[in-house]
Amino acid sequence: MWTSRGDADVLRGRTAGPVSMRIAAYAPHLTATVPVDGWSLAFPHLQPMPDGGVLLVAARCRRRDGVAERNAAIYDADGRSLRRGVLGDGIADVQTTSEGDVWVGYFDEGVYGNYGWGEADGPEPVGSAGLVRFTAELDVAWRYPYDGGLGAISDCYALNVTGPDAWAYYYTDFPVVRVRDGVTTGWPTQVGGARALVVADRRIALVGGYGNDRDRVVILDRPGFTARHPARLAMPGGRRVPRTATILGRGDGLHVVVGTNWFKWSAT
Repeated sequence: MWTSRGDADVLRGRTAGPVSMRIAAYAPHLTATVPVDGWSLAFPHLQPMPDGGVLLVAARCRRRDGVAERNAAIYDADGRSLRRGVLGDGIADVQTTSEGDVWVGYFDEGVYGNYGWGEADGPEPVGSAGLVRFTAELDVAWRYPYDGGLGAISDCYALNVTGPDAWAYYYTDFPVVRVRDGVTTGWPTQVGGARALVVADRRIALVGGYGNDRDRVVILDRPGFTARHPARLAMPGGRRVPRTATILGRGDGLHVVVGTNWFKWSAT
């Protein structure tokens, strides 16, 4: 949320006041609703947690006078607050596992610092590794290694958590990386700027790109992830995907949300 203060625009990172929400889960029909009251941080990511609970994470997290905002909260199925934690600033995506692990990908401000993070007299940003796994207690359990031979993460463009594995695709070199039991394996690609990653048994798909390539789809076949000729993602009726659409890969499914409409494609 942007507000004007004199000649400067200030990112508040908060709602105008505490809000009440009803978080609905669909699979594909409505299966549960979790009430959450008193939430005041803007731009939240929502993810399911074990036993019907939910995780809310604000994308922005300021650090002032040595104290960081607790921008993550876990609620049980009845909406009771269980715990809060600090997941850092500059959060691009959050995905959880059925065991309650929390994977977080960060964009550049979360990696290099902003809003009090990364200053000379303070700690490095929580997201300096670009990809971090947290426990269900919201403690850091694993950080992406810089010495993995795949290049550092400056901006995690796409994240896909499926079963015990996490897959990531990131700027600047745009490799596809799989994390399994803490071990990273990566494959270079010649595809830049994609914003969603879909993982199937024998192939992956990179969806999106810069400029007019927002609806580009590139299929890469295993074992070497050889790229096929790019195609275009189309909406029902052959319409182009709107620029305002939210596109997300999870497992072998590509989810596209346009307004109140939710579409899903499968890569299998």
